Amino acid sequence: MNNMPKYKVEHYEGKIRRHFNPLIEEQELLVKQFKTDATRRIASKLAKKMGADKILDAFKKAEAQLERVRQDAKTFFVKKAKTKDKKEKLNDNFTDGGQEISLDDCKEQLREWAKDLVDRELRRRPEGEQLAQLEAVKQKAMDIVYENGDDQAIAIALDLCTKKIGVTWVVDTSKIKQLAAQ
Repeated sequence: MNNMPKYKVEHYEGKIRRHFNPLIEEQELLVKQFKTDATRRIASKLAKKMGADKILDAFKKAEAQLERVRQDAKTFFVKKAKTKDKKEKLNDNFTDGGQEISLDDCKEQLREWAKDLVDRELRRRPEGEQLAQLEAVKQKAMDIVYENGDDQAIAIALDLCTKKIGVTWVVDTSKIKQLAAQ
């Protein structure tokens, strides 16, 4: 590796990224889709299993009532602010503005807990296993570049490494026809 110029290492890194990043991004999208769907389902089941669904329902009802009261308060104070001085001093926010636990806070916490469960489960699914394999092959390809100094050896090793995922590293250009000048 000591005798390989920096530009060659950067070239190999760029080529590895060109081959692997689209495959990894595609697989990550599939995993993300499964994660989103599974998280939504598991959060609901987790809420029922933990008994949090009753708390969430109570929160939903209380927040709906709170919102009605806030709207009533706003309407009341806007109507009562008849003078110019009162209108100038009118504050749109009639609550204390402190941090309060909301229904969304509870739902978000359940979603976070569900994401942890889903992450563990996704690694067992074929999509998650394939993503892990692609990441491992990419890392192996990077190791090949850093551990070898000979271009020929790197090309052969990368070709062997990437054939497992259907990527041809060494492209035979001898059969490509030259474009005729017009």
